[in-house]
Amino acid sequence: MVVETRMIAPLRFGGILRIACAFVAFLTIAFPAAIADEILVPNYMDPRERIPVPDLQAFGRIRFVATVDFPPFSFLDQTSRLAGFHIDLARAICAELDVLPRCQIQALPWNELEGALSAAQAEAVIAGLAITAESRVNHRFTRPYLALPARFALRKDATPGGVSAKVLSAQRVGVVGGTAHEAMLRDWFPGIKPVTFSRPEWMFDALKTGNVDAVFGDGLQLSFWLSSQTAEACCRFFDGPYFSQAHLGEGLAIAVSPRNAALASAFDHAIAALNRNGRFTELYLRWFPNGLY
Repeated sequence: MVVETRMIAPLRFGGILRIACAFVAFLTIAFPAAIADEILVPNYMDPRERIPVPDLQAFGRIRFVATVDFPPFSFLDQTSRLAGFHIDLARAICAELDVLPRCQIQALPWNELEGALSAAQAEAVIAGLAITAESRVNHRFTRPYLALPARFALRKDATPGGVSAKVLSAQRVGVVGGTAHEAMLRDWFPGIKPVTFSRPEWMFDALKTGNVDAVFGDGLQLSFWLSSQTAEACCRFFDGPYFSQAHLGEGLAIAVSPRNAALASAFDHAIAALNRNGRFTELYLRWFPNGLY
């Protein structure tokens, strides 16, 4: 299926994420999402496909590297232990492949991740590395397992007069300036009047106080803000979600060295199995309890 981006330099989705054709899709996913307690759960794997498991005996250990500044994907918890969706996903993949004793998850600064991979100091990067033509030269990627959509949000007391974003034409919509989401808003919704902000919190305050009619941005960031005490239950998602490879990238995937193509295939097998057995849904709902879609 399918935050400003440091993954967009190298790139992360809208504000947190590194992931750097244009087509609009409302919940356009390769395969239907599962529904858990009315929350849509992404599934990019064809449930009918069976991906063979390559022989992993040559891998004495499988070292994943991530960063500590990418919540809720990877960060240090209150006990200074590495935690997050990516950390749990890596462990679940290893358990599914029956190689958990050989798996390690290490934290590195963002600018050292690719070097560790190329120097054979790690086997996999699970940190939102952008999938681009350039990065494909030096990396082999798994299939995407999660993409972060763009979303609109407006106040709960608003009466937009419809359920699609068309009703926002000529209205003032806040967006963080200089981001992929600003470009996306201008490209896809030319009738809307963008109001740019230099910081997301200023944009959110403007929505709460009615200085803008709606906001447009990263669905992950909006999801956590909408459920926060700061939002004071003021607002809600409106229409969407929206996906664009041109603006937001192909999605989150695990990167390995081209020499380890078998490892990428093994990870694909495991992710497909986790989608079938419900484990991926459990992890998604744990880390994204309000959903993104």
